Amino acid sequence: MADKHLDTALVHAGRSKKYTQGSVNSVIQRASSLVFDTVEAKKHATRNRAKGELFYGRRGTLTHFSLQEAMCELEGGAGCALFPCGAAAVANTILAFVEQGDHILVTNTAYEPTQDFCTKILAKLGVTTGWFDPLIGGDIARLVQPNTRVVFLESPGSITMEVHDVPAIVAAVRSVAPQAIIMIDNTWAAGVLFKALEFGIDISIQAGTKYLIGHSDAMVGTAVSNERCWAQLRENAYLMGQMVDADTAYMTSRGLRTLAVRLRQHHESSLQIAEWLAQHPQVARVNHPALPGSKGHEYWKRDFTGSSGLFSFVLNKRLSDAELSAYLDHFSLFSMAYSWGGFESLILANQPEHIAAIRPDAEVDFSGTLIRVHIGLENVTDLLDDLAAGFARIV
Repeated sequence: MADKHLDTALVHAGRSKKYTQGSVNSVIQRASSLVFDTVEAKKHATRNRAKGELFYGRRGTLTHFSLQEAMCELEGGAGCALFPCGAAAVANTILAFVEQGDHILVTNTAYEPTQDFCTKILAKLGVTTGWFDPLIGGDIARLVQPNTRVVFLESPGSITMEVHDVPAIVAAVRSVAPQAIIMIDNTWAAGVLFKALEFGIDISIQAGTKYLIGHSDAMVGTAVSNERCWAQLRENAYLMGQMVDADTAYMTSRGLRTLAVRLRQHHESSLQIAEWLAQHPQVARVNHPALPGSKGHEYWKRDFTGSSGLFSFVLNKRLSDAELSAYLDHFSLFSMAYSWGGFESLILANQPEHIAAIRPDAEVDFSGTLIRVHIGLENVTDLLDDLAAGFARIV
């Protein structure tokens, strides 16, 4: 569907008749055992078990195949591995390509559980991790070692929202380590606002829990791979027992159908609120990729086709515990919760020392409390009123 607009592609991807069987949506096929009518049918399924033939529930059913096909159509991949959550997608995708003695490079603004996986799990397996500044660009070449096997990006960065110069990073890595596997946590862009594989990245990973599901009621991870990495990713994920149930796969496919509409609203509302915050006297800085002045904004403008609802802002002062409670405990529309990407607006606070603790080999350049928000689908005026009331509580 490369010739279709995004809205159309999202509605129709993965909906061939073999998956819908007369209905609008793909069927929900729950199965562990899948029956073979003849010995020859069993042989055929065995030979083609990695090619979309029904073989065994862990390899997938029609419901899974529909979602995997849709993700490949949308992200331009050769194959899509499914995982029970985003953290599983990240961990198992990295694991598929490293062994004892290898080295990987990871942005120091990666999601905290990704960092923990590198320092607490990979380290025990004899894999070392080096960290790089998200704005390093082509200078990343000097960090690549002879044993660097994986380069892991996340753009925008977790919480502080820096956007990579991906073309510069990819070109630099390829110039010194052409066989290195470059992968990205592409959750913020939902895999469709930034077409990672078109920029030379090998694997695009998502916590589909966020925007693909879109309703905060299921968890799933995806990893869409190019041709050169697909077989290795597919078989390693299978051997590690990675899968999702048919109902979750169905809910993910269903979420795709409204993704374009939701992302447009998230983009418009979050940018309007970010612009309002940028003018607020109690705000020192707004970290929104679509806002001029945000770190890496020029790369977002060049490489992305839109933005989602997640961003952060820094207050002029560091809030005390009492002020934090006064600020956070009394919002009427913003809820305190982890994750994001649903229809509801969320808010969390981070003190600068907390960010410093999850920024290896980096310094934090702010002293005020950082507030992360996800702007949901509520009316913008109502959300602005809620935020204004919050500021009034900490004057």
